[in-house]
Amino acid sequence: MEKKYRVAIVGATGAVGEKMKEQLEKRQFPISSIKFLASKRSVGKEIFFQHHVHFVEEATPEAFEGIDIAFFSAGGSVSKELAKEAAKRGAVVIDNTSAFRMEPTIPLVVPEVNKKDLHSHQGIISNPNCSTIQLVCVLEPIRQALGLTKVIISTYQAVSGAGSIAVQELVAQNSSYGNRLSTKAEVLPVKSGSKHYPIAYNAIPQIDQFGEDGFTLEEWKMMNETKKILHDPTLAVSATCVRLPVVAGHSESVYIEIEKENCSVEEVKTIIQQAPGVQLLDNPAEQEYPMPLFSEGKDDVFVGRIRRDPANPKGFHLWIVADNLLKGAALNSIQIAEALMEEGLV
Repeated sequence: MEKKYRVAIVGATGAVGEKMKEQLEKRQFPISSIKFLASKRSVGKEIFFQHHVHFVEEATPEAFEGIDIAFFSAGGSVSKELAKEAAKRGAVVIDNTSAFRMEPTIPLVVPEVNKKDLHSHQGIISNPNCSTIQLVCVLEPIRQALGLTKVIISTYQAVSGAGSIAVQELVAQNSSYGNRLSTKAEVLPVKSGSKHYPIAYNAIPQIDQFGEDGFTLEEWKMMNETKKILHDPTLAVSATCVRLPVVAGHSESVYIEIEKENCSVEEVKTIIQQAPGVQLLDNPAEQEYPMPLFSEGKDDVFVGRIRRDPANPKGFHLWIVADNLLKGAALNSIQIAEALMEEGLV
């Protein structure tokens, strides 16, 4: 008989929490019971799951009694407050925030890339940043086959990465702009920041706060997380992260330098075609390439526009797109849980 699990979703009323619920149903995750947890203000809200109505409960330490797997996506402060409490009560925590990602003893996992790291978990496993996940799904098979010395990324990130409130503001600004009314901005680039800009018909080259070195926290997340997941602290990685007026789907322009001599574009394409969870979509003659609009709702990472750098025979350019709420968040979390089951770790 298939083992079934007692599951909790923390942040159940948010965009990622909703996607987690959908993925658990779609993938027929073996659940014996489920709790939907959130803040006090959401208590009592109805959530429909597997033909039944469930009611949101408050996320408290006691709520995790008897839970086997707890998916967290309610913000870093909630994870810092409750994740260790959940683990202390016997739950395996899969955390979709930045709270624990760079802690040396907590694995940071993309199952297609570093599933073996799950064996070192001590109750908490971190889900990487959305833009990092799609990147490493492509980098790791290339690194294994060709070697990798440098990575430079420019991201074009959807507003849903900043939450449903950012999506609502984009919709409102689009409407206002069309009527030539003032475009009110209160959310982006950083909701808690002192200055805000409209995202409609705009591109904002800031995601999260700036550090003294001029890089944003989002850029440092990508750089540091990539090295940790690939177990390659010497890899040269640099990132620039930009917010675009796209609802869902993060896009990345990626430049890589490899170790192998005389590598062809076709060889790189073949490696990508064989990579798990990755689809090659690269036919310039037919104008076929990945776009965020067509990645929405799809599980895979899409890669196209692969070409050799004209100034460096070991340099290649790629275009990578994925649904940031699915593979970039909810789906990867569920896949971590599935990998734990496969490895007999839960």
